[in-house]
Amino acid sequence: MVSTLLTPCGRDRRTDAGERGAAGGIGATRILDREHPRVRALVRSIGTATGGGEGPEATVAALRRAHRWISEEVRPVYSVEETRPVSQVLRLGRGSCSQRMAVLEAVARAWGTPTRVRGLVVDGTFWYPRFPRLRRIVPSQVVLAWPEFRIDGLPDGEGRAAAPWLTVSELFADPGDPSGRGGAFTNEGPETLFEALARTVVHWDGPASDSASSPASDTASCDTSCALSCDLSAYLLTDLGRFDSRDELFAVHGQTLCGPARFLAEPVLGRRAAGV
Repeated sequence: MVSTLLTPCGRDRRTDAGERGAAGGIGATRILDREHPRVRALVRSIGTATGGGEGPEATVAALRRAHRWISEEVRPVYSVEETRPVSQVLRLGRGSCSQRMAVLEAVARAWGTPTRVRGLVVDGTFWYPRFPRLRRIVPSQVVLAWPEFRIDGLPDGEGRAAAPWLTVSELFADPGDPSGRGGAFTNEGPETLFEALARTVVHWDGPASDSASSPASDTASCDTSCALSCDLSAYLLTDLGRFDSRDELFAVHGQTLCGPARFLAEPVLGRRAAGV
């Protein structure tokens, strides 16, 4: 299979390590180079973490504001260089979903909000709708860094304190309403997964009844059973657990494509706009 030949050799992504824990952090990393002048300028342009308010709700509002800025100012493309520093993504003014989520992480860390990532191995068929004529070269497995943000003190809608770690998707859920607001995400057209976060809660852990399901159709979407949220659990192959940073995830499990494949693909895919 051509897609398998494009992936790194010697990486064991079969073992499920779903309970692998991580404390996260606010420090700069090679990818999350939050101290770079270009990143600092971005943080200043977005404003303070509280935006004039106080408490965890103000932090969430600020992260939503940062997400909106990234959606508008960093053009979505199919870049395959997943370890590209945030400062370079900002210089280019374009980035993949993974790179744009890294920008949001860097901003959060600059504001003092700890972040970490959950490592997911996602079935390559999830991306078939975006490459209908190139399915043979779509990787069979894609390593995805799914960010989480530590925000202490948020209510859960019933007067109790919510779990401190929020996934990037849960940043947009109202307290006590984990279901979301917008429903299906088809992974085709101009809307990418990064934009979809603002209108629907994405679930990678579906109900037990869905655990045996598989992505049988060619369209990556949520059906009528998840009208208010988006259940993508059918595409999750392996849960690699939590990592203190995306740098650590990619150091342990590698990027989706091997080095030679990235070298050949990046000049083309790194400029190709999503939905084109």
